[in-house]
Amino acid sequence: MNRVPGDAENAHGSSVESCPSLRDVHSINPAQLMARIESYEGREKKGISDVRRTFCLFVTFDLLFITLLWIIELNVKGGIETTLEKEVLQYDYSSSYFDIFLLAVFRFKVLILAYAMCRLRHWWAIAFTTAVTSAFLLAKVIISQLFSQGAFGYVLPIISFILAWIETWFLDFKVLPQEAEEENRFLIAQDASERAALLHPGVLSDGQFYSPPESVAGRSDEDSEEKQDSEKPVV
Repeated sequence: MNRVPGDAENAHGSSVESCPSLRDVHSINPAQLMARIESYEGREKKGISDVRRTFCLFVTFDLLFITLLWIIELNVKGGIETTLEKEVLQYDYSSSYFDIFLLAVFRFKVLILAYAMCRLRHWWAIAFTTAVTSAFLLAKVIISQLFSQGAFGYVLPIISFILAWIETWFLDFKVLPQEAEEENRFLIAQDASERAALLHPGVLSDGQFYSPPESVAGRSDEDSEEKQDSEKPVV
């Protein structure tokens, strides 16, 4: 006998629990959602996000910094022209820094092509450049005679190695997660705006509710019937 009240209480409780969700849906402000969607669309029109632009700037800094250090090394050894001819035209793997400069150019071209022009959203390009850089520098440090050439034998390989891994960390922990989060927010806001548009189709104006004007012919017929009723003799 007590099942019916229990079922009624359960139904009432479920209806009460569903009320907050409906309130949350009705509390959506379509204007705010549209403003947020327009801001995300404006970012997409830029073609590249701010965090990705920062990454590309850091990759450019990597190339320029390694180039600056290499030019300083050329001057220290006795003049740019003489040392450049020795390191480039008479290239020696065990004593030349020219390959470290080419390694920086290689990283710059691959990363800019992948993440600036192609706008890649995967880590395989940065993993490839970092793996090549690490393997080459480790082999050069072990096999070559850079440590016997002064401070630049330590500085150039170490700086190149550190910059390559900073680029990997920045892309993997900053660029890709932040862009994925922004894309998820955009999809959620777009979905919420569509639901809000269905729940709030808009308030109809007073001009949309009107009664059609009465026809003149109908009004004349009613007047004639009233005259005929009034002219009938009263018995």
